[in-house]
Amino acid sequence: MVTYRVAVIPGDGIGPEVIREGVKVVDAVSELLGFEVEWSYYEYGADYYLRTGKTLEEDDLRELSRYRAIYLGGVGDPRVEPGILEIGIVLAIRFYFDEYINLRPIKLLPGVRSPLAGKGPKDINFVVVRENVEDFYIGLGGRFSGTSYSGRLEVVRSLYRMVLDLKVGVDASDEYGFQIGVISGRNARRVIRFSFEYARQHGMRRVSLIDKANVLPHIYSVWRRAFKEVAAEYPEMETEMLFADATSMWFVKNPEHFEMVVAPNLFGDILTDLGAALQGGLGLAPSGNINPEGTSMFEPMHGSAPKYKGLEVANPIATILSGAMMLDFLGEIEAARLIEKAVSEVLLEGKVRTRDLGGSARTYEMGDAIVRKLRELV
Repeated sequence: MVTYRVAVIPGDGIGPEVIREGVKVVDAVSELLGFEVEWSYYEYGADYYLRTGKTLEEDDLRELSRYRAIYLGGVGDPRVEPGILEIGIVLAIRFYFDEYINLRPIKLLPGVRSPLAGKGPKDINFVVVRENVEDFYIGLGGRFSGTSYSGRLEVVRSLYRMVLDLKVGVDASDEYGFQIGVISGRNARRVIRFSFEYARQHGMRRVSLIDKANVLPHIYSVWRRAFKEVAAEYPEMETEMLFADATSMWFVKNPEHFEMVVAPNLFGDILTDLGAALQGGLGLAPSGNINPEGTSMFEPMHGSAPKYKGLEVANPIATILSGAMMLDFLGEIEAARLIEKAVSEVLLEGKVRTRDLGGSARTYEMGDAIVRKLRELV
């Protein structure tokens, strides 16, 4: 029997509740299809940070490198200043393991109503590849007041003092902050090539590139050149280059236009939250942070939602579908498709619905319903 070893970080807020259901569903499908998943749990999150003052250190990341996949419930807690856990855990894992692809399917499932009137599952069914390790999320920047600077690199401080003196003038009584985005041609090409390959493998015909090259030409000219270079290798594909603000409008007006969308980190983050709303809410939106040759992490898009902690009202479907994406990544494609089918049929029947879907089912009741459906399908 094939055994897969997976690291589990339940995390904060509703994370442990939804991860419990994801593990339950993966265990059920593995039993039905004759493979095994061995789970190893790690306590990284708010409680661990408040107890130790640590997020993830080098030894922790080396420990996680023993696994091909990481299953994350969500991090974030009002007791911890925003950014500490997100940067210290989620971004630390993404960068350490070079998970340069953030794969986010935007798919309206049967039995779920979109907030867009007149739009159904055939209209809202596309994929966003979000670049995951560059752009404005690299953490390069700083703050200063007047002539006192705090930033990462002395050269950056000098550069930005010069630029601000030139552009806006520096008022010694005011406060300033700056953040630098970086895109490399090498990384842009591999992200875009992944997008074209995924589109080709899944029968898509259109690849849409997103950016704001009209106002951020230095960074996104590199992005666009990489797109044109890679697109030439796929002459059968229709391509287009769109601005992020216009794309947000078209997501709402004509979501059926999109098939494969490839976006830089910041705009991909924003647009996929809009996409999640189109598909019925964050409780239905899975994601994968993928290094095709290395350790990858799978998590729901919704994060930790701490105000719902312990109430058993969270919808676990995003986490369950993230588990299906994880199985697909590990090579258990039949198992992944079976989970997706079970989720779709439970939603279509409409007997078990969590609060976000207009029902009253508990988190564990949704997980139980999907497990029952899996057993009916095999």
